[in-house]
Amino acid sequence: MSALTRFLGDSPLRILLKLIVVSFLVGLVMSAFGWSPLDVVYGIRNFFVDLWHMGFHALDRFVGYILLGAAIVVPAFLVIRLLGYRK
Repeated sequence: MSALTRFLGDSPLRILLKLIVVSFLVGLVMSAFGWSPLDVVYGIRNFFVDLWHMGFHALDRFVGYILLGAAIVVPAFLVIRLLGYRK
């Protein structure tokens, strides 16, 4: 196994194909919402500016976002792991 394959976790061609598919899906979602990469950057920047200006209220929102996302991500992760375990 080459150092590059070991670093990437799979063959470079398979990683390239996976990245193309995920990039397409993310681009599709961003296009559907009318987002651009700069919108994402500005959104992240504005979040930290709000965090600075509003203090703990913004921190409470941040934790709320994590819990809201975890309500979807954790069950999806468990289902994916269970489906992968059967193989």
